[in-house]
Amino acid sequence: MDIDFDETYVLLLLADSNLPTGSFVASSGFESYGTHGFLSLSSASSAGKGRAATAGTVAFIQDSLHTYSRSALPFVSDAHRVVDSFKDLKGKPEIVHDATIKKLLELDELYETMTLNHVARRASKAQGVALLTLYAKGFACPSGLSDEEHLSKSLTVLIDRLKLMVRGKETHGHLPVCWGVLTSALGISLLRAQHLFLFLHARSLLSSAVRLNTIGPYSSQQLLLHSVKPLVEAEVSQNKDMRTGIFVDMHHNDADDQPATTWPLGEILAVRHDLQHSRIFNS
Repeated sequence: MDIDFDETYVLLLLADSNLPTGSFVASSGFESYGTHGFLSLSSASSAGKGRAATAGTVAFIQDSLHTYSRSALPFVSDAHRVVDSFKDLKGKPEIVHDATIKKLLELDELYETMTLNHVARRASKAQGVALLTLYAKGFACPSGLSDEEHLSKSLTVLIDRLKLMVRGKETHGHLPVCWGVLTSALGISLLRAQHLFLFLHARSLLSSAVRLNTIGPYSSQQLLLHSVKPLVEAEVSQNKDMRTGIFVDMHHNDADDQPATTWPLGEILAVRHDLQHSRIFNS
């Protein structure tokens, strides 16, 4: 079967909004953003109000995508490369499992350290372990159906081991790290994994906006096609080569190409999420 078709088919599966990943209950700070008046919902007539809400939603997505691509995409990239290296060695020696897990734990700990607020940490952990569970229960190849049965089993063992460590609180299981692990295990190229990661983040924000009734479902689809598409493409193009910097053999040690948070206001609003009098999202 054509490799490109295989990859496209898996991408379609991952893009399914019904996947049990926990993203449905996360707004990534958008709910708090609106509660604090940044959508300007009370500033004008109903027509002006709608335009302000749409403009405010796009502005939030733009800022959120920019900071998320700078802070999270390097972890996706490094985790993806770690598992790719594991696959190249066919996962045979036990020491390869241990070395791979060690690198993934280092990435996970660094992301925990760099995530500045407890609300974002909470959401990231919940969605991360959901991805590991999704692979184990929904994507792992049944025995006897794969030509690469040994590699498939090795990947399943690796991901199950990582999931158990998350459950046992030996590591955190953050979303970007787990996304890199999942997409590499499923044979998705790094560039497509990066692109889908940011696309799903933007789509989740628009989904949150619809449920908060700041924009309608048709407007959401229109924005996703016309306004959000160039934002996602620009962030992928700009940040696709960024790395965390903790693996010297993977990338040169340049501070300009390492993770950073670029939107302090977004961090402040996100950390105030739990202080809202009423809320429908967990983040």
